[in-house]
Amino acid sequence: MKTIQILFVLALSLLAADTVSAQYGNNGYGNNGYGNRGYNNGGYGGNNRMNQIPQAQGQDKPKEIPVEVTVGKIMEKLTPELTLDQLQEIAISNVLIESMRSQGILLKDETSSQDQKIKEIQALSESTDRKINNFLNEDQKVKYKALNEEGNNKKKSKRNR
Repeated sequence: MKTIQILFVLALSLLAADTVSAQYGNNGYGNNGYGNRGYNNGGYGGNNRMNQIPQAQGQDKPKEIPVEVTVGKIMEKLTPELTLDQLQEIAISNVLIESMRSQGILLKDETSSQDQKIKEIQALSESTDRKINNFLNEDQKVKYKALNEEGNNKKKSKRNR
């Protein structure tokens, strides 16, 4: 009977030691989870717990792209297409930044229904187009309208697929 108790205590202590060891990154695979290949994911030797924490948090929520970056990409396309001068470029980019921030707030609003959000975003889009048109000359307005229609046609064809 005593040998069974000793074996039971020995097995339990081995299991506990293995669990504690795994919590500290010593998972039996060379401390990096992929076998001992002569390197460590952390790059500093030892365990890599600190390096695993940001990876796990980063997978939960993707980083949001700043509004300014998105507007910059839009302006890279609009400026040569519409031959905007610097003053127009600054004014239009400010309108777009304001519009995109408002759109983000509308999308995050949990009190509105989906239909209400769609109507508000369409109204915001029309308002943004009017503000942009105020900064354009007649030739640029025609080109801007053509670009908007081209963009809408691409969105509709993607939705139909």
